[in-house]
Amino acid sequence: QVQLVESGGGLVQAGGSLRLSCAASGRTFSSNTMGWFRQAPGKEREFVAAIRWISGTTYYADSVKGRFTISRDNAKNTVYLQMNSLKPEDTAVYYCAGRRGNSFMAVTTILTYDDWGQGTQVTVSS
Repeated sequence: QVQLVESGGGLVQAGGSLRLSCAASGRTFSSNTMGWFRQAPGKEREFVAAIRWISGTTYYADSVKGRFTISRDNAKNTVYLQMNSLKPEDTAVYYCAGRRGNSFMAVTTILTYDDWGQGTQVTVSS
């Protein structure tokens, strides 16, 4: 079992920045891919970004490409999501997730992830 704990959420004005962190503990070697998802009130959870632990290969949703950057620190078992040029529509609860499969395919699909954090709130004011 892998435990994931997100931090770094908060309230920021439009155009501002935040950096989210996701600390992994437990059987961390079993997670090959880490992802960030978000869920706004009244909406379904959606994919934001993903990264492979070993290679650092990344993938982004079109809505955040060029504004958000996912990265990882293998020594700290931590994944980050740097969010710049934030917009009110980025307001959501952000979740960190890990999956054990070796493939980097279908990283946008929620059901392919095995472990989830509790989420951290990000609110962007206009």
